[in-house]
Amino acid sequence: MTITTPVVANDRTYPAPKTCAIAICLDGCEPEYLTKAIADGLMPTLKRMRETGTDRLAHSVIPSFTNPNNLSIATGRPPSVHGICGNFLYEPETGEEVMMNDVRFLRAPTVFSKFYEAGARVAVVTAKDKLRALLGAGLKFDEDRAKCFSAERSDTSTTEEHGQAEASKWLGMAQPEVYSAELSEFVFAAGVKLLKEWSPDVMYLTTTDYVQHKYSPDQPEAKAFYEMFDKYLTELDAMGAAIVVTADHGMKPKHDASGDPQVIYVQDLLDEWLGEAAARVILPITDPYVVHHGALGGFGTAYLPDGANRADIIARLASREEILEVLTKEEAVERFELPADRIGDIVMISTENLTIGTSEHLHDLAALNEPLRSHGGLTEQEVPFIVNRIIDLPSKPVLRNFDAFFYAAAAAAL
Repeated sequence: MTITTPVVANDRTYPAPKTCAIAICLDGCEPEYLTKAIADGLMPTLKRMRETGTDRLAHSVIPSFTNPNNLSIATGRPPSVHGICGNFLYEPETGEEVMMNDVRFLRAPTVFSKFYEAGARVAVVTAKDKLRALLGAGLKFDEDRAKCFSAERSDTSTTEEHGQAEASKWLGMAQPEVYSAELSEFVFAAGVKLLKEWSPDVMYLTTTDYVQHKYSPDQPEAKAFYEMFDKYLTELDAMGAAIVVTADHGMKPKHDASGDPQVIYVQDLLDEWLGEAAARVILPITDPYVVHHGALGGFGTAYLPDGANRADIIARLASREEILEVLTKEEAVERFELPADRIGDIVMISTENLTIGTSEHLHDLAALNEPLRSHGGLTEQEVPFIVNRIIDLPSKPVLRNFDAFFYAAAAAAL
């Protein structure tokens, strides 16, 4: 190992690892996926980790979407600290809705950058390129101590920008299709090769939830995915790494008995109550990969016009059976640890099998070839948290998925 003293990141002290500290984020890993695959004998290594290591459930951050949770894992802190509270946000000062994948939105350094500054070797491999710049913030690639690349753009990665030229050629795997299980398999395979040949001190592997959006835990395609993952996990574990397996969020069915999406279109309701386009509903799940979910998730925020009776709007929405909770901005900021300047006047969370939409005509659901499965709310907050070593861990709700590197480093320091 290349570092011998603890590393401080965002007021948390991380022990110096004696072996590689790895956090694996299984995107969309509802705990039931692991339970079903293990019961079928498809995940012997994870089964052993649960029995001989440490097995807990943790809570994700809310909204239970990809970007906020990945950046919470990367910084060890909630969105109120790092600023990333969705995949997508509305900037009132510009009147524009933009993707929140630019480094300018990040308000805190990552754990990776602090380990790098301390002299560590750091590797980050992500399935989708949308996370790569944020996760790689603060890393430099001129000393062969950092690698940060995505499976999605692995054909065109460069040493100067990613620390690894032509990652697909280096790995011997073709650049996968973005809508595929192979996108995540590339991440696992790269992690094995990096650990074997490059010896990082800290490594983060984060996947895509393509499979989880399409298939339930009972379906063979989902079980095959976790069987595949376990084979790579076996190799990582055998090389002596300290490993934490967690997730950014869970996943729930969001459709009725006939397979049709269940949606409450809140923009349409607010247009009816307040006048057309007077209010503005923002869905932070929105990203370029709408084939997954049609931009429908369990969390939404709304900006209300001046003079609107917020209490009345909250009461009307809360009375709808599709809505689990409606909070004021102030309540949401305190309860969910969100940045106040990046959410609207109210926050809405749907019930377990419902999603929140804007206006019905704005959601193109033609690409949803399977019954809708999605996430974002409180019902997808529970995630696995499994360590391949015995370590003292709290349980939910105290244990958070963003504690992954704290406990990975602690396990690696044993």
